[in-house]
Amino acid sequence: MRRRFIQVLALAPVWLAVAVPVGAQRAAFDEREVKAVFLLNFVQFVEWPPTAFTSPESPIVIGVIGDDPFGRLLDEVVAGEVIRGRRITIARYRRVEDVKACHVLYISRSEAPMYAHILTTLSSQPTLTVGETASFTARGMIRFLTEGSRIRLEVNVEAVKTAGLTINSNLLRAARIVNTPRG
Repeated sequence: MRRRFIQVLALAPVWLAVAVPVGAQRAAFDEREVKAVFLLNFVQFVEWPPTAFTSPESPIVIGVIGDDPFGRLLDEVVAGEVIRGRRITIARYRRVEDVKACHVLYISRSEAPMYAHILTTLSSQPTLTVGETASFTARGMIRFLTEGSRIRLEVNVEAVKTAGLTINSNLLRAARIVNTPRG
């Protein structure tokens, strides 16, 4: 199984340039794997301010809040990964108040009624927020979007800027840009 993840990881940067057909994914791996790999690859395309880390040895934390659609899959995808000299770790949260030093946070569909509270609470933190529901990028940053048989990305660039993050232009070129004023 680890070998399959390595193969998926090797192809992940290509997915940023083109949308991934869901039908093709099912032949080799499932949609959860693609999204788990995207979460890891976002780390390569996002820059955090130095204040996002407590020390040079601090890991990059990918978190999940709410019902976890990935299970052990996400742990397996990031196992042993080091990006920009930092280990990648996974954290799972039940409440937004528990989120302290998280760099990429997948906000589960189960938390949709709490989006406003979660995103307001995180607004002062340099945390890249990722979700899937239609209303997510009204305040969140990146949305996994299924169009027909393809997984695409939708990015709220204003929310990203407000959090003090910088997204590489390669990721932005592959995404649908949503400029929603924060407020």
